[in-house]
Amino acid sequence: MCVSTPTRKPLDRHELWSLLSEKSDFWTEVDVVQVTGSTNADLAAAAKHGASQGKVLIAEEQEHGRGRLGRQWVSPARAGLTMSFLLRPTVPREQWGTLSLLTAVALEETLKAVCGVNAKLKWPNDVLIDGRKVCGILAQVEGNAVIIGAGLNVSLTEDELPVPEATSLQIAGASTLDRAEIAAGFLAHVAAVYETWNERGPASVIERWRRNSATLGRHVAVSFPNGRNLTGRAVGIDNDGCLQVAADGTVETVAAGDIVHLRPQD
Repeated sequence: MCVSTPTRKPLDRHELWSLLSEKSDFWTEVDVVQVTGSTNADLAAAAKHGASQGKVLIAEEQEHGRGRLGRQWVSPARAGLTMSFLLRPTVPREQWGTLSLLTAVALEETLKAVCGVNAKLKWPNDVLIDGRKVCGILAQVEGNAVIIGAGLNVSLTEDELPVPEATSLQIAGASTLDRAEIAAGFLAHVAAVYETWNERGPASVIERWRRNSATLGRHVAVSFPNGRNLTGRAVGIDNDGCLQVAADGTVETVAAGDIVHLRPQD
C-alpha cells in the first residue's frame, strides 16, 4: 500500500520510549530535540564526558549534518529520521569498522519487517531501494566509544530529494511512514544484532550483509582518500568488513574509499 500524503507530526519521546521498551531493554536513554547542528557531534561530546552505552539522540532537524568524506547532509524538518546512538564495544578495536555494516543490516531488516520495503546494501554504509539511496550511515570513534549516525529519508517527495539518486520510504510505497514505529523497530534490531556482534564477533553480520549486498558482483569505481582511483569488480568482503575488488588480475582489499556502482559491462 502506498501512503500518498506525507505525515510529519512531531516525534513524541514518551511514545517512542514506550514502543521501544516493548521491544528491547538495551537502550538507556532516548532524547528528541527540535534542532541541532549534528547529532553525531552532540553524542561525541557526551561520550567525552562519560555518557553510557545505549544513549540515543534524534533531531527533528539538523543544521550541519554530514555524510561520508565531509559531504553535507540535509533533510526537511520531520521528513526523515535523523539519529545517532552511542556504543561502547568490548570486541577488539580493529573490528569496530564493521559497526557501519551492522547498522545497515539492522535497517534493511527493519524496513522489510516494519515498512514492507525491500532494500539492498551498498558498501560501505548506504542503504538503497531500487538502486537509490534511502539512508546513509556514519560511524566515528570517540575514545572508547563509537557514535553511529543514520539519516533515513521517510516522507520526502521527489521535489524535496537532495539529489536524483536519492529516494524515500514515501516514494518507495512503504506501508507505514510512522517515524516512532520505524525508529523503535530499527533500534530494537540494532540492539539484537549488536549484542550478538559483541559476544561472538562480526562473522554473522558480515554474512547477513553479503546476502543483501547491492555491491558484490558489480563493477565499481573506487576513489581512495589519497586521491587514487581503482576500477574493477567487487568480488567479496573480508571478515574486517573491507571490500575486495578484482582488477588487472589481482584482488585488492579496500578498507576506506568512496564507491560508485558502474553500469553492467558486456
